[in-house]
Amino acid sequence: MKNITVIGAGTMGNGIAHVFAQSGFNVNLVDISQEALDSGLATITKNLDRMIKKERITEADKNDTLGRIATHTSLAEAATSAELIVEAATENVDLKLKIFKDMDANAPEGCILATNTSSISITKIAAVTGRPDKVIGMHFMNPVPIMKLVEVIRGYATSDEVTEKIMALSKDLRKAPVEVNDYPGFVANRILMPMINEAIITLHEGVAGVEEIDTVMKLGMAHPMGPLQLADFIGLDVCLSIMNVLYDGFGNPKYAPCPLLVNMVTAGNLGVKSGEGFYSWGHGTKDLIVSPKFS
Repeated sequence: MKNITVIGAGTMGNGIAHVFAQSGFNVNLVDISQEALDSGLATITKNLDRMIKKERITEADKNDTLGRIATHTSLAEAATSAELIVEAATENVDLKLKIFKDMDANAPEGCILATNTSSISITKIAAVTGRPDKVIGMHFMNPVPIMKLVEVIRGYATSDEVTEKIMALSKDLRKAPVEVNDYPGFVANRILMPMINEAIITLHEGVAGVEEIDTVMKLGMAHPMGPLQLADFIGLDVCLSIMNVLYDGFGNPKYAPCPLLVNMVTAGNLGVKSGEGFYSWGHGTKDLIVSPKFS
């Protein structure tokens, strides 16, 4: 397997394209506009430059990596020779189903179709294709070039052969793949998101403030980042989407998203991506400044 197509040049998509290209794969990166593709390539270039400064790669390694990435605004064009297509679009089920129908229609017969979804059912996605045995989840962690874990999620019909190929491929990327089954949230977000939601409930009920909650989890539980800071980093809209998947999938009230989370997303306070969430992010420094709403 040498030819990879990645759909989506955003945070996850450009990171996935980066690690494939750096590992020697030819990558076709697809997005709906050239502007999005240029932005994705700029991020990859910046991350490679950072690796050069840390003496992890050379200038020649950077040029080789960038030379393996081609950009496209047409999936039909990008999928012609693909052996694996990885979808890394927004965490929206309707959008993903549409993309997978297009992937199935344009990909070669033997091509494996993977999704980077963090919570949506692989079985549901596979059902809109004519090759459910070749549909699988590859849930990379953010930031992709740094984080080692890949959740490899088997749908109901995913074949053993495809699972073994993706497990081996993930190791070729110098990642640590973990095979899991297709249930809401898989493993990572089934455990992580209820913790984040509980932290938001703790804030909502006035038990403690933003900094206090995050400090307890960082110093008391040795977490590198507090849950509210992490929620801002992930995106509160993504957190809400995943909580809704868990709530709908299990029908258990313990997965109901906190009303404060719902209100913040409705108001457009999404965390880092919007400039404000539980913290303010538009002040130009790395200092953590609690949002005026909570200070």
